[in-house]
Amino acid sequence: MRVRRLGWAGLEIEAGGERLVIDYVRDLSPLFTGWKHGEGLEVPSGKATAALLTHLHRDHTDASALADALTPGAPVLRPAPGHGDDVDNVTTLPAERELVLHRLAAEVVDAWSTREVGPFRVTAVPSVDGLGDPQLNWVVRADGQRVFHGGDTMFHGYWWLIARRFSPFDAVFLPANGAVVDAPHLQPPSPLPAAMDPRQAAAAAEILDARYAVPMHYEAEQPDKIAGYVEVSDPENEFRTHAGRRAYVLAVGEWLDLAT
Repeated sequence: MRVRRLGWAGLEIEAGGERLVIDYVRDLSPLFTGWKHGEGLEVPSGKATAALLTHLHRDHTDASALADALTPGAPVLRPAPGHGDDVDNVTTLPAERELVLHRLAAEVVDAWSTREVGPFRVTAVPSVDGLGDPQLNWVVRADGQRVFHGGDTMFHGYWWLIARRFSPFDAVFLPANGAVVDAPHLQPPSPLPAAMDPRQAAAAAEILDARYAVPMHYEAEQPDKIAGYVEVSDPENEFRTHAGRRAYVLAVGEWLDLAT
């Protein structure tokens, strides 16, 4: 199995001549005010057998991009819809509408459920979203190797349960930008990170017993975020400091071959 970083939180995973994508996006304009379409992002190297979504924020779910990337009828495995009314779900409703518009084969899955997709065995595991929206993380197994994708989860107490069931991991991809969010519908705002910061990501990587710990969910080339979204200043190098020998910074577009 080998893994390619597509930018932001997007991954392409290849095994047995097939591929799947996780949180693949081509449009980050909902998050970056000066976004230039496609800048800093890569497209998959071929049509994907399936797509996995950690949650339905638009920087993780881009239905238009998925429609182009997937084979016809390919499953799109996703968490449950949000709870409450349209105000509660304001950050997930755009992606919900777009999944329907593009007629994608979306399937809601529960934590700890497993699906077989081509050569891949994928398991949804618990995660905690910084804005209170439903989120899953993903364990992908193929060719005797294991990969973990952390969406933009906060640090939580499920790490040890995940580790007991699946560790050691060949590679874990973890958010590391420590974003503090001040959203109009979530007031008063929290001064604490809504996604893991580099130190928390490194701690999760140690619990999961990762051979390679790869930081993601940061974009050095796009400094102009929407108002109310503030990241740590240097997530990449701070993650190297905390993760030590496990740290492996994968450039956008670069492959990591887990068989070597």
